[in-house]
Formats: sequence, C-alpha cells, structure tokens
Amino acid sequence: MKPTLIKTLLALAVLVCCHPVTAHACAACYGASDSPMAKGFNWGIFSLLAVVLSVLGGIAGFFFYLARRAAAQAAEQAVANQTPVTAH
Repeated sequence: MKPTLIKTLLALAVLVCCHPVTAHACAACYGASDSPMAKGFNWGIFSLLAVVLSVLGGIAGFFFYLARRAAAQAAEQAVANQTPVTAH
C-alpha cells in the first residue's frame, strides 16, 4: 500500500474514534455505579481476574514442581557419586 493511503486511513480512523457521539463513557464510568450494568461489569472483571490468576498460579506451580524435582535429582545424584573414604 502507498504511504499516503496508510496515512489517510489512519487519520480517518483517529477522526472516527474521536467523534463525540462514539466517545461516550461506559455505563460504569458515566452512569450510576450501583446499576445492574455496573454490577455486571464488576462481575466480569472479577471473573477474568480469577481466570488470569489461576493460569498464572498453574504456571508458577509447574515451575515450583520443576525446581523441587531438579533439587531432588541433584541430591540423589550427589549421594550416588560419593565415594567411600578409605583409611590410609
């Protein structure tokens, strides 16, 4: 695509986004904070937060498992590599 076409489309997109009719605030910010719509937004946010935290917790748990497993194998290998001390 030509650079002038890209610039024109970008300018058009910015103008459409900044148009006063399309730039209204959401119901949680603009309307009553105790409306059913705001409560729905809050539950949606909490639900998505729970999903993100559970995924991150699973990833952290997996790395914790790997660290414990590596430490156990290292300790097991260290015990296996020990040679008995002979008296001279």
